[in-house]
Amino acid sequence: MIFPRSISLSGKSAVWVLTFALIIIILSRYTGAKSEEVVIYTSVDQVFSEPILDRFERRSGIKVRAVFDVEAAKTVGLINRLLAERKRPRADVFWNSEVSRTITLQNKNVLQPYFSLQRQNIPSVFKDNDGYWTGFACRARVFIYNTNMLKKEEVPSSMLDLIQPEWQGRFTMAYPLLGTAATHMGALYSHLGKEKVEEYLKKLEQNKVLIVAGNSVVRDVVAAGQVPLGLTDTDDVLVAMARNKPVDMIFPDQEGMGTFMIPNTVAMIKDCPHPEQAKILIDFLLSPEVESLLARSESANLPVRESVQHPGNIPPMKALKVLQIDYKDVATYVPISDNFNRRLFSY
Repeated sequence: MIFPRSISLSGKSAVWVLTFALIIIILSRYTGAKSEEVVIYTSVDQVFSEPILDRFERRSGIKVRAVFDVEAAKTVGLINRLLAERKRPRADVFWNSEVSRTITLQNKNVLQPYFSLQRQNIPSVFKDNDGYWTGFACRARVFIYNTNMLKKEEVPSSMLDLIQPEWQGRFTMAYPLLGTAATHMGALYSHLGKEKVEEYLKKLEQNKVLIVAGNSVVRDVVAAGQVPLGLTDTDDVLVAMARNKPVDMIFPDQEGMGTFMIPNTVAMIKDCPHPEQAKILIDFLLSPEVESLLARSESANLPVRESVQHPGNIPPMKALKVLQIDYKDVATYVPISDNFNRRLFSY
């Protein structure tokens, strides 16, 4: 630091001034470095999300500090953390592997709007009109079956067939208060109505459905032959197939209500510490490039944009009958479903 010649410094005064100057320099460097980071909470499996975040970090020069969820507490753990930090946010961005809990955060005033330019080519069903969240890269809720135990034509065509006697004790699903399993329950409530769904769930419980701790556990239980059939997400099945496990999948309800699709969602945290860096990261996550990366990954997410090439090992979304649903309506039913299923099921 250079001082004017008219100022004479000596002894203790000079030491104090120089010390103060050094502190200012250190603090300014620290502040500058800190502004070039972004904090993201994500429930997307680390094996899929981390390479994408690493790519962003290399390209942008912005340090990414990521907090990942665990399978057993899928999404719910991060939601509770974001709610607890609401008055003093630590995260800038929430990248969720599903949608209903993102809307829960919106309803609880945890999010703030951001209209990324990347939203323009995303269908309206997959984005909030007020800019609080945007969806991309879907997974489907599918039946996984053990090919040593079932032929394809023996797999039920509908969710509603699972209460039939032939599936007693032969079907598994994730605890329906977690992750995509909870969102799927909310969708059934929204589409079929509370009374019909709860009667169905009671019969499913009476039919001795095996409740396990997560979708990946469903996959592993079916692959091991403990039961022949399960309900999980496409990415879990495709991972098992890539590892030569004896499993395959079908998209249920293609002749009925349609298969439920669950998008990834990304949102900006209200009053976040690094808002400008958050916007840059959100723009990247919503880009066609990232949808393409997720489509080509082992998880084979289905792009919501028709311009992005779909995975070669599953049909494109436009070739499937998709459950037509309002995700905000789904989110309103998730707490109702949670209360009922908490009493009905245990694992």
